[in-house]
Amino acid sequence: MTDAGLRHGRASLGLSFGVQGVAFALLVTRIPAIQDQYGISDGLLPVFLAAVPILAGAGSVATEKVVARVRPGVVLRWSQPLVLLALLGVGAGREVWHVAVALGVFGLAVGALDASMNMLGVSLQRAYGRSIMLGFHAAYSLGGIAGASLAWAGARWDLSLLGSYLPVVVVLLPAALVGSRWYTEGKEPDGKGPEDVGAGPGGAGGALSFRLLLPLCLVMSFAYIGDSTVSNWSAKYLQDVLGGSEQLATVPYNVYMVTTLLGRALGDLGVRRFGAVAVVRGGSLLAAGGFAVVAVAPGAWVGMFGFTMLGFGLCVIVPQTFAAAGRMFPGNSDAAVARLNIFNYVGFLVGSPLVGALGDAWSYRGAMLVPMVLVLATLVYARAFGPEPARYGGGHERPHTADVG
Repeated sequence: MTDAGLRHGRASLGLSFGVQGVAFALLVTRIPAIQDQYGISDGLLPVFLAAVPILAGAGSVATEKVVARVRPGVVLRWSQPLVLLALLGVGAGREVWHVAVALGVFGLAVGALDASMNMLGVSLQRAYGRSIMLGFHAAYSLGGIAGASLAWAGARWDLSLLGSYLPVVVVLLPAALVGSRWYTEGKEPDGKGPEDVGAGPGGAGGALSFRLLLPLCLVMSFAYIGDSTVSNWSAKYLQDVLGGSEQLATVPYNVYMVTTLLGRALGDLGVRRFGAVAVVRGGSLLAAGGFAVVAVAPGAWVGMFGFTMLGFGLCVIVPQTFAAAGRMFPGNSDAAVARLNIFNYVGFLVGSPLVGALGDAWSYRGAMLVPMVLVLATLVYARAFGPEPARYGGGHERPHTADVG
């Protein structure tokens, strides 16, 4: 693989992460509009919302099987357009069964998309020989900010869902298809990655051990429980518990997204300098501190500071979890990433209902302590992000295929 090929592969995959960030944000930020358009009751809405991550998990499981026959780049090339067309279907339908089908396709395609994107990211990081995984997830965060802004504009100008989604799909669908021409797995000509020899407990080509992968699966779930807590409860918490205004209550999630972007944009430098284990430990402590500040905050502005800490802390954990799976099973990283990706959706499914149930039965301040404890538990499993020789850069760099930018 030439230097130019790796650079093109990195840029095209970054575009794919960004496009997915836009699409997902456009869906989740317009849920009230979707509910109104289709007349979905409050009792039925949670069923629809839960179906998407469940089907996404199924899509991730299927991708593990599919990539044994076709390469992850092929899965990504076709799943991303399917996600965008499903989003358009959500906006274009009129009957409840229309949105049910569209969301079902969206969920299955998102599972395949998330798994294949991260497979390629892990493979490219292996070829580069240094941490670049956080940069891909920074592109996702940037896309999420852009998608949320477009959704806000659509709601502000009272656009229909179709009117909001159609221009975005018209622009992003051709861009994704063109960009997919340069997907690459960062393999050497003999088909082996630069870390495929004697690296990691999985061994080159070794069987995937779920026992070894389990600590990373738990970390992934804990991180997404924390993330879903912020995305689903930050506005309500700031307004109802901390006494913020309705306008101010919209700010914490935006602040969280911006700090997530900044943390991921700089995070690869931290991994190269200090190693993945230190970065994950630091992120876990910062995120736990953020939840603690939110739980005891006397007012809205202190709570806002806590959510800012959360963004900087949580943002590094998920990308490094995927990267650690790739290092642990260098000869079977695609299957490891696909299986690990399922726990993304497990955390998303558990987090919001858990905090809501505890908030109703106990208190929302007390409920914030649960994700705090779970994030702290990441410290117990931090060694799974090593060993120390797996550091990239800063004098700890492994041999790599090419020295590319």
